[in-house]
Amino acid sequence: MIINFVGAFFCWLLFSCGKDSTQPQPAQFRFTEQVIIDGIRRTYIVKLPDNYYQKDSARPLVIGLHGTGGNAEQFEKAYGFEQKGNEEGFITIYPDGVEKKDGLGLLQIRTWNAGSCCDYAMYSNVNDVKFISTLIDNINNRFNVNKKRVYVTGMSNGGMMAYRLASELPGKIAAVGIVSGDMVAPKDASRKGVVPILHIHAIRDTKVPFAGGIGIGGYDFPPAMDGINYWVSRNNCGKDPEIIQHEGYEVRSWSNSSGKTLVQCYLTGDGGHAWPSSEVQGRRGDTPSTVINATNLIWDFFDQCALP
Repeated sequence: MIINFVGAFFCWLLFSCGKDSTQPQPAQFRFTEQVIIDGIRRTYIVKLPDNYYQKDSARPLVIGLHGTGGNAEQFEKAYGFEQKGNEEGFITIYPDGVEKKDGLGLLQIRTWNAGSCCDYAMYSNVNDVKFISTLIDNINNRFNVNKKRVYVTGMSNGGMMAYRLASELPGKIAAVGIVSGDMVAPKDASRKGVVPILHIHAIRDTKVPFAGGIGIGGYDFPPAMDGINYWVSRNNCGKDPEIIQHEGYEVRSWSNSSGKTLVQCYLTGDGGHAWPSSEVQGRRGDTPSTVINATNLIWDFFDQCALP
């Protein structure tokens, strides 16, 4: 059951006083909604591009997943997807991870059950795959979505969740973009389904170390290359990447036999556990890399990918 419990935060005014009364009425572009999954109230934000009601073509859909301690509104404001969605004409969805329920009202951070991380969502075995799958179906049915162009991107724990969604929902997701996360879901060789992967990481990230090891919260993270190599194999790419060195960062690309790049990794020399070219998030947030723009790179990658 989907409930619009807040309504639109703002409207795009398509008429004004003194103009022809037959002009279109105000249209809603931003909605805060909820859905009940396994008895848990799950919330999310829907943002339509400004020209949504002016074109009939089916729109791509991008789902943005926040990191541990973030939320839907934080992701929406922090990483520039509203502006990019308006420029490129795609719909954006910002779901909330499940909130820890400890009865104290303190530090009730939101997390995703991405596998072996993180926190309450993992310990409670919350079915976040079901939540996002249900959300995709609902948005596809209610709005003019190109079902072959549904994408997921995420920061940190949200990026880990994006990896899990790619693994378990390959028929619904056309590509994923991961920032400062790694694959903590089971790397099940029996699973099938090609999903293009873009991974962005800072070599100086100590909270989710690219090389693996103890990071934030005392979690022992696997090397990011373990997840990348899993997708190199699953996407039937050659094992040896093309490596291009740029000033301040490196790009590794793996392609299939047709020469299409299906796995790509950007590794920056600057920045920490942060979204490149964003603002610092919170008082304890790491400084983002400035040598690349993660949002632009992710959309450019997505724009080349579609389900068959």
